[in-house]
Amino acid sequence: MKTVKTITVLVLLIALLALVATATGIFSDGGPGVYEYTSVRGQKITIYGKGLYQHMSAEVAPQGIAQDVVTLAVGIPLLLISLLLFRKGSLRGMFLLCGTLGYFLVTYLFYTVMGMYNVLFLAYVMLLASSFFAFLLSLRAFQTDTVRASFADNAPVKFAGGFLMFSAIAIGALWLSIVVPPLFDGTVIPIQVEHYTTLVVQGLDLGILLPAAFVVGLLLVKKKAAGYLLAPVYLIFLSILMTALTAKVIAMAMLGYNVFPVIVIIPLFNITAVICAYFMLKSIRSTNNFQTGNVTIDSSGKLIPSD
Repeated sequence: MKTVKTITVLVLLIALLALVATATGIFSDGGPGVYEYTSVRGQKITIYGKGLYQHMSAEVAPQGIAQDVVTLAVGIPLLLISLLLFRKGSLRGMFLLCGTLGYFLVTYLFYTVMGMYNVLFLAYVMLLASSFFAFLLSLRAFQTDTVRASFADNAPVKFAGGFLMFSAIAIGALWLSIVVPPLFDGTVIPIQVEHYTTLVVQGLDLGILLPAAFVVGLLLVKKKAAGYLLAPVYLIFLSILMTALTAKVIAMAMLGYNVFPVIVIIPLFNITAVICAYFMLKSIRSTNNFQTGNVTIDSSGKLIPSD
């Protein structure tokens, strides 16, 4: 039971810290207000000037607030619900918890390395650490050579796996359309860098998250054991992340920014990710006896922690 207790403590800590961080991001409003700033590259940047994200640009800060809303309204409740299901012995809850922890891990990785330094820096660090270790522990509970047996033969492996591969390529192409053109016209640095040090989101996506999505999708299409383990986790993570990205796009559209073509691409990917995640979880059998890492599945599909 040690693993279950450790995960429980970490998840409750994540929920509490995320509640503080999101509420602060949404409701804080102190600061000088909007002003112009000249970056070290000579670019004129409009700074948001209010609340927790007052030193972020007027384009990025509202996106942070939009993601805080989704984390507060969707992420935290889903994290607590999935923890409850996991503790009650649901295999679907186990997948749901792992995927939701993946969302918190990636979210607060971005907040830690991209957000302009603010009073919540240590909270972001604690959220990053807690999410990282809780994610590893929850993933460790599975065993790839047995988890495949939990899925029915009609699991949508080709559709879900193909979607992961396609979305990785499409979003990768979108990010490259920002990065590559300046290399050819001599400007080198995209205007989207603004007053930040680099393109953090695009860099981590192109370097880690998108290749991971493609590989996981390929493993699932090939019906490999690792694909059955990682694809549902990634799809759940992607469903929540795409919900946050949809909220960001809507926030930018409301402020008058040009959001084409992402206003079409992101919501479409969001809906598809949710559908794939739903049907992958729905296809989990409930009449198997097998062991997954530190957890035994009984004949009714319930989890029995073995430690």
